[in-house]
Amino acid sequence: MAIGFSRYEFMIAWRYLRARRAEGGVSVMTWISLIGIALGVMALIATLAVRAGFRAEFVDTILGANAHTTVYMAPRQITNEYTDDVHVVPGRIADYEEMAARLAELPGVTRTAAVIKGQVMASANDSSNVAEVFGIRRADLEAMPRIVDPETSYGDLDRFGEGIAIGSGIARELGVGLGDRIRLIAPEGARTAFGTTPRVSAYEVTYVFSAGRYDIDRTRIYMPLEEAQSYFNREGVADEIEVFVERPEQVDEWTLPLMQAAGDLAQVWNWRDASGSFLSALDMEDDVMFVILSVLVLIASMNITSGLIMLVKNKGRDIGILRTMGLTEASVLRVFFLCGAFTGIIGTLAGVLLGVLLALNVENIMAALNALTGGGAWQPEVRGIYRLPAELRAWDIARAVGLSLTLSFIVTIFPARRAARMNPVEALRYE
Repeated sequence: MAIGFSRYEFMIAWRYLRARRAEGGVSVMTWISLIGIALGVMALIATLAVRAGFRAEFVDTILGANAHTTVYMAPRQITNEYTDDVHVVPGRIADYEEMAARLAELPGVTRTAAVIKGQVMASANDSSNVAEVFGIRRADLEAMPRIVDPETSYGDLDRFGEGIAIGSGIARELGVGLGDRIRLIAPEGARTAFGTTPRVSAYEVTYVFSAGRYDIDRTRIYMPLEEAQSYFNREGVADEIEVFVERPEQVDEWTLPLMQAAGDLAQVWNWRDASGSFLSALDMEDDVMFVILSVLVLIASMNITSGLIMLVKNKGRDIGILRTMGLTEASVLRVFFLCGAFTGIIGTLAGVLLGVLLALNVENIMAALNALTGGGAWQPEVRGIYRLPAELRAWDIARAVGLSLTLSFIVTIFPARRAARMNPVEALRYE
């Protein structure tokens, strides 16, 4: 088949598609294939956009409220020289100020922060909840975009040194707000002559944040670093150094430099180590969804073959006349190829338009579904994030368009070849 298409070939193909059914024009199967391709492309684009948006929102909630990578010291084994007993000492960073400064000097590192971590029981108004306390300086807390977002958080960070910042989930479960006091109970607290007793302290809530992640908002509390050192018996030490880099997606590049700069017994744990398996599962699901929806587009495209076969039968007399007038086999092939290609192109364009509109309004659609189902359509405690965003990417749209057009062109070749090989004498014998 020659590559070029003549103007009269486009004209004939377009007339066939515009002709009424009684004149042997567009069949019901052609309309079905066009609508099927449009719906398949729409579903493919909308699904890819939602999956991309979900991944982007999930990663943003991680990077916006957590360190990109963390440096900590491995536990040490100490042997009692008198009893030969071996016990494990948790890793602590005594020179955390100097270590944080060394790590901050590495190329690509934007900032570092010393942190104290501990588990507590938070209680107020006869309610309690397990919480994870982060001891951190106010300047480092203010550098976390998801924590200090004025649209989702409220309170006065200037008073952070006088109290604590808690997640909106904890505030909701304990029934507390700004100015209220909550009790924190740490299992390893004050040391006395009779051993270590739980430490119970009350703190005023000066800031309430919403990080966009259900598990963070429901369990996290921020406390001033010096107060956390005293509360958890960490005087003069830190548990870990949080490190933030310029390119979080390539955070693995900093693992070896950080370990070398931190010194012996240093260990590194980045956000990909913590959430890499989940992100890998998302990527695998994206590939599976693309394959499944590609099959739907293929099924819709196969209807083009049925519609073209019916069109060829109805246009047998026309084919015979055109061939006797000098139209070549290649020209007939191109005419009917264009008939199928037009169906694929129109269906694909309609699918792109519908898919983009659906992706742009997916949050409104989910809000309506949540209103109708009483909040059951999207459950943050199951999905982890509060909303279902969509992110339209040019690459995803190009993949959907390329797949649809390729399949449409391929399935068109067989009936077009059949029309081209039709014997004009046989086509006109019974006319």
